[in-house]
Amino acid sequence: MKYAIFLVLALFSHILYAVTDPTPLAIGAAAPDFSLPATDGKTYTLKDFSQYKLLVVIFTCNHCPTAQAYEDRIKQLVTDYSTRGVGVVAISPNDPKAIRLDELGYTDLSDTFEEMKIRAKDKEYNFPYLYDGETSAVAMKYGPQATPHVFIFDEKRALRYTGRIDDGEKPGTARTHDTRNALDALLAGNPVPVEKTKTFGCSIKWPDKREYANKAAEEWAKEPISLNDIDLPQLKQLLQNDGINYKLINVWATWCGPCVTEFPEFVNMNRMYRNREFELITISLDDINRKPNALNFLTKKQASTKNYIFKGNKYAFLEALDKKWEGSLPYTLFIAPGGKIIYSKQGLIDPQELKKIIVANIGRIY
Repeated sequence: MKYAIFLVLALFSHILYAVTDPTPLAIGAAAPDFSLPATDGKTYTLKDFSQYKLLVVIFTCNHCPTAQAYEDRIKQLVTDYSTRGVGVVAISPNDPKAIRLDELGYTDLSDTFEEMKIRAKDKEYNFPYLYDGETSAVAMKYGPQATPHVFIFDEKRALRYTGRIDDGEKPGTARTHDTRNALDALLAGNPVPVEKTKTFGCSIKWPDKREYANKAAEEWAKEPISLNDIDLPQLKQLLQNDGINYKLINVWATWCGPCVTEFPEFVNMNRMYRNREFELITISLDDINRKPNALNFLTKKQASTKNYIFKGNKYAFLEALDKKWEGSLPYTLFIAPGGKIIYSKQGLIDPQELKKIIVANIGRIY
């Protein structure tokens, strides 16, 4: 009986999940209204774009590599068409609480409203960037399938095109410029040659995917934690970095207050980037007889990465790691394949700055 009830509940849950994934707005349908906050401090509604003959609504986001690949093309679209009576507005449909850390492997930013403001400033967006992640209610009405997803409306705000920007994700590879073709046709008073195309990119992170994100934390909490000894020759070999991975090395100790404070940021970075050409290595400078204490700390922080404790002369360690290091903890290095130091920091890191450096080197797009 209990098993039968379980099956019914599982089926019901699946149905609920399925119906929350909307279908795209149909060609000819009216543009759904909205009232959403933007990164420029304003709140926008559909009427705020009434001066434009055509309106382009693009559902996009911060974290998706495909969305990032199209950022400059969206900006160029605004530059090329704003004087021709075309308005462009971008909306982020994603619920930040539905995003796993390991879905952020191509970015320095997630999709919170505050992080959207950072991205808009960094990339100097020339279009309004609206946040719908609180409920995703507006996005549900439009029905984007991936980021980015374009919807073009005519003067009466009837949908005339829905789909991709073009057919080439990587900049410079597109052969068919569907969004531009649709705009050119409409501006010339002609029918859109292709009214609907498929989209390609990251799935929309609807609010009902929060449980999926929550389960990730449960999975990570179960990963094994280890702490191995490392001596001077092994350290020098590690620093040569002969493999293909970029190495982020954090030197810390349990008695170091700033080390303890910033350590969770490194755990998050490991979860973000470890599926890329990236490796986090932590090295404890606790006395070797305090190895159990260091392991206990790592276990509590769920540091399922390569963890070492140095066994040897600490001054020789300082000299071998980085001659520029004065000796204060914590100390952080980011090393390219081949051993070149890209970043070094004595003291607390700026997590946002460091993530930006990491992703600039391992890449934002496929």
